[in-house]
Amino acid sequence: MAQKPFKDQNGGRLSSDPPKYLGTEAKAVWRKIVPFLESEGKVQRIDANLVEIYCTQYELYRKSYDHVKKYGEAKAAYKSLQNASGEIIGKDFVAWKKNPMVQINDSASKALIKVGAELGLSPKSRSDLMQLIQPKDKSKKSLAEKLREGAGDF
Repeated sequence: MAQKPFKDQNGGRLSSDPPKYLGTEAKAVWRKIVPFLESEGKVQRIDANLVEIYCTQYELYRKSYDHVKKYGEAKAAYKSLQNASGEIIGKDFVAWKKNPMVQINDSASKALIKVGAELGLSPKSRSDLMQLIQPKDKSKKSLAEKLREGAGDF
């Protein structure tokens, strides 16, 4: 029997089980966001790559943040001073050296925000999606608006 196209597998829905190759933290995020995304009806199976990117970027964000917490944002760089016989007799401060994990954290944060917006995972992106759904014709009032205005004919 021929296998269904990727987009049609699992009824076109995302798997509730994360891919095996994701890291521990990324798998945990997958398990948190997929039920939400599925319940909102905002994603299909074809969007699995976006969800994977979100999950892996979250894991990078957390790991880099933990590293920065442990080792700091920057560390002092020194140049050793030696005497004529080559013995180190002191150190001179040269500069502060930025922890490379700060840049990784920054990049992962930006990716999370961008991909999260694509998936509808921010208040603003959900609001924008709701505005797209609402009718453009202002004359079409909702039942709640009609009730507030006291309109009896609907």
